[in-house]
Amino acid sequence: MSDVETLPVTFRPRRVRTVCYILAVVVVVFFAIIGMLLKGPTDSGRGVFTTADQVAMIALGVLGALAVLAFARPRVTADAERVRIRNIVGGYDLPWSVVRGVRFTTGNPWVTLELADDEVVAIMAIQAVDKEYAVHAARTLRGLLADSRALDVAADSE
Repeated sequence: MSDVETLPVTFRPRRVRTVCYILAVVVVVFFAIIGMLLKGPTDSGRGVFTTADQVAMIALGVLGALAVLAFARPRVTADAERVRIRNIVGGYDLPWSVVRGVRFTTGNPWVTLELADDEVVAIMAIQAVDKEYAVHAARTLRGLLADSRALDVAADSE
């Protein structure tokens, strides 16, 4: 681990977050425009769009934007003792002692942790589309894992 880094370190996806923020605004604006255009009777003349319908359409746009923003949620925070992972749905709080390896193999969309019980945990916060940022994040996590193992070996030898 680099001495320049201060603990804890936090990584979040960059490109996906940017796309999500832009798309969320587009969804709200689109639904707001549709909502404002809903006025008067329908084509069949049997129904009438009211202010409540307009508000409901805008509310649907806000809900859609919140759903899009869920994809910007992933984050990983790590320090000398543990790694905390927050994915789109759910998360993990793992001590380094249960982590066997940090994998970022070609073709995988994000970094994964290989755990001691052969389970694999995705870290959606470190995505391949972020290129050098993702490589730096994966190397930092590997460094923290190596530091943790060195501390465990030192503690065992005492």
